[in-house]
Amino acid sequence: MALAASFAAELRGVLGAEHVLAEPEQLRVYECDGLTGHRAIPELVVLPASTEEVQGVVRACAREGVPFVARGAGTGLSGGATPVAGGVVISLARMNRILEVDLDSQRVVVEPGVANLDVTRAVAPHGFFYAPDPSSQQVCTIGGNVAENSGGSHCPKHGFTVHHVTGLTLVLPDGAAVELGGKPLDPDGPDLLGLVIGSEGTLGIVTCVTVRIVRMPEVVVTLLAGFESTDAAGAAVSAMVSAGILPGAIEMMDRLTIEAAELAVSPGYPEGAGAVLLVELDGVAAQVEEDTAEVERLCLAAGAFEVRAAADDAARALLWKGRKSAFAAMGRIATDYYVQDGVVPRTRLPEVLRRIAELSAEHGLRVGNVFHAGDGNLHPLVLYDAEAGETERARELAEAILEACLDAGGSLTGEHGVGMDKACSMPRMFSERDLEVFSRVRRVFDPDGLCNPGKVVPTPRLCGEVPGPYRMHALERIGVAERL
Repeated sequence: MALAASFAAELRGVLGAEHVLAEPEQLRVYECDGLTGHRAIPELVVLPASTEEVQGVVRACAREGVPFVARGAGTGLSGGATPVAGGVVISLARMNRILEVDLDSQRVVVEPGVANLDVTRAVAPHGFFYAPDPSSQQVCTIGGNVAENSGGSHCPKHGFTVHHVTGLTLVLPDGAAVELGGKPLDPDGPDLLGLVIGSEGTLGIVTCVTVRIVRMPEVVVTLLAGFESTDAAGAAVSAMVSAGILPGAIEMMDRLTIEAAELAVSPGYPEGAGAVLLVELDGVAAQVEEDTAEVERLCLAAGAFEVRAAADDAARALLWKGRKSAFAAMGRIATDYYVQDGVVPRTRLPEVLRRIAELSAEHGLRVGNVFHAGDGNLHPLVLYDAEAGETERARELAEAILEACLDAGGSLTGEHGVGMDKACSMPRMFSERDLEVFSRVRRVFDPDGLCNPGKVVPTPRLCGEVPGPYRMHALERIGVAERL
């Protein structure tokens, strides 16, 4: 049902007419995030510039029972920012200021629309950096990182977003604003901050974030190792883990992704490699020197035919450019791809990669593997041609890969989130009781079900229900049942 003209007029009064988008060609821009398989056209898109303006929009939505979805840069890969038809998208793109740089406390206060890499750029001249580094860090925003609890290449050593956010401002689904945490690393009371981080925009809208920055290490060494196969590269990763070595990052790419990266940015990976490992060691010079020698030894023992260290910062940046461009580079060898985000125990990497190869052959579609080997977070890219009618087959293969991850003792997601894409898979990992607890927690924050509905938790146990405000069941109306 179309929103009343008075509702749009009210929002224009709050934000200014130019910051309320209603034309079809404007709305089409916001119909999906980075996962283009899920699309919906919102009724309105609004662009607030402050916490107070976000509150004004949310209060209006709460009063009229209008569902709303917060959106950052739209780089998410799980459908977490997919609009609700007939609802409102609240874009935080205009809230992109760095509000405070407190070097003494090692804190930076930002609005949610600040790009991840811009935090590091702001503090790098002072010898600091912001550790969580998704591959999309040049464009993805801190607000989106908070929603998904984003990780990145360096999370095995430095942790995820949740380990680097100490405070935030949250606009609740009724329009009230609350402050959670602050500059202290471990604030008193229940860990509501940890509850909100990674909740995928289902508990409220974050409008201000305090992040922790860390000192740049004394030394950084980036190693590239070429292997004949992913089995051999996986064995090297397992050997590093067993040896107690903790690199800043361990990334793996297979032959297909190496080919795509070379076509796109020419990073100079070993010719003919079936897999490469990108291993970065950082810290005190003496420890890095010792660990570098051990990593080289372990890679060679696992069958590496080439191990080399980046000679300087430019060479190091080129090696990382190949890895961080891998997703986009797939456009060089395929028209479409479907990315998964399962996690497996690091010791079972070779086994799961073999299973992915088997599934690829069974479904007749190529799969490129590029992932965070340091924490077992796989990103298999299922390549397909939508115009050739391969979309459904690609989806089936992606789901089979996710099943293989769960069978190996892994999980549904490592950093991309559940969103719409994997909501129906939640019962494969969580019990009925678990899902009910999740739902009850969500209802505490959002009793009317208006805040990013249809994401994360199946609604209620089936996935065909239309997301939106809660609708009273007939049994509730006659007093036979009640909602918890």
